[in-house]
Amino acid sequence: MLADPPRPPLLERLPSLTRELLTWCVVAAFALLQFAALLSGSDDADPRVPPLAGAAVAMALPLAWARRRPLPVLAVVLAELAAATAPGMSAEQLWPLILAADVLVCVIAATRSVRAGLSAALVTLAVLEGVLQAALWPHALVPGFLALTALLAGSVLLAWLAGTAIRQRREYGEAVRVHAVTAERLRIARDVHDMVAHSIGSIAIQAGAGRRVIDTRPEQARDALDAIEITSRETLKGLRQMLGVLRRPDPPPTGLADLDRVTSTAIAAGVQVDVRWQGERCPLPAAVDQSAFRIVQEAVTNVVRHADAARCRVSIGYAGEELSVEIVDDGRGDSASEGSGYGIAGMRERVALLNGHFTAGSRPEGGFRVAARLPIS
Repeated sequence: MLADPPRPPLLERLPSLTRELLTWCVVAAFALLQFAALLSGSDDADPRVPPLAGAAVAMALPLAWARRRPLPVLAVVLAELAAATAPGMSAEQLWPLILAADVLVCVIAATRSVRAGLSAALVTLAVLEGVLQAALWPHALVPGFLALTALLAGSVLLAWLAGTAIRQRREYGEAVRVHAVTAERLRIARDVHDMVAHSIGSIAIQAGAGRRVIDTRPEQARDALDAIEITSRETLKGLRQMLGVLRRPDPPPTGLADLDRVTSTAIAAGVQVDVRWQGERCPLPAAVDQSAFRIVQEAVTNVVRHADAARCRVSIGYAGEELSVEIVDDGRGDSASEGSGYGIAGMRERVALLNGHFTAGSRPEGGFRVAARLPIS
């Protein structure tokens, strides 16, 4: 079964009609605030109530489209601020519009590009400072004027920083998600390669051996066919388990506890595998346990398929905060890596993802050596 999709934000879960109703409620609340601000700055309130109410409603109406079109709405709000200074309105009467402009800067910085957010902040700051000069310059003391100038600049800066932080957090979350998906795809590709290459290589060797002796030694051919059947069934079982892994959110990973499965397959293919455990065994992190198993599996598969070796030694060492893995064979040396395809590269990638150290190459005394050191903590 597929996992349940993530729940959308609260507002997105509401019906569209409810969202529209909430939007108009916010517009109405803003209109009331703007009307109260306009009324507080008037010395002759009673006869001017109807025009002031109409002006407050007109100023609030563009905000109904702020969520979908914040840039045009910000332009309209700034134009309203500039126009409001013509009849001599004071800054106290315009604070709701100033607050709306700051909120729009935050929305633009959070939902639009970096350039759009920065441009909106600079234009808003220029208009607000211009409105402040037009409204207060003739009547304000210099210290008070400078304080208001700093307050307006700080409000715009905080709005832009808040929006930028929201956008960066969203982009970071998306980047982390994409990286996780890519890493998971690479991990699955490596696991499929390790499993299929190991099994198909063993099947090919057994099939070739059986074909050569089917007429002269039928009992050995029968043993080869038995090994092919066993390996095929294990491969199908492994593929089914992997499909189950893809359907479960947190499946138990394959680890060194399944090492006998690798050695038995190699022994059936004619390569004697000697497994040596060194140090005091301790529980391993899942990623380290699985990567160590896959490294051993891929290295032993290369020995069986390409090294023409009779023996192979696998050493697993626990040393403090590090796990060491070494696979050594007595085969042809460089020829062991010629047919490895993506095997060596896949092992190196696994180790690099865990910040470990990986080496692979021919030994002076003959054969091939694969070694990895993986940090446990």
